[in-house]
Amino acid sequence: MKELIRTPNIVVISALQAALAAEDIAAFEFDGPIADVLGGIGDFHRRLFVHEDDYDRARAIMMDLCPEEVEPR
Repeated sequence: MKELIRTPNIVVISALQAALAAEDIAAFEFDGPIADVLGGIGDFHRRLFVHEDDYDRARAIMMDLCPEEVEPR
């Protein structure tokens, strides 16, 4: 598994999960439950991971969907 994105923005996470699923790329969200509990304290980041073999395709989808969230390599 490889981290694709780290963001406090649940809308970006949800949209990206849907876009990845549409392309048959499995994604797993880490830190979701703890972000729900501690989210009011500040910007608690959620992380989305994909399989290493799908990373390049997933990153390309992310760049199209939310380029402002893409960190340089």
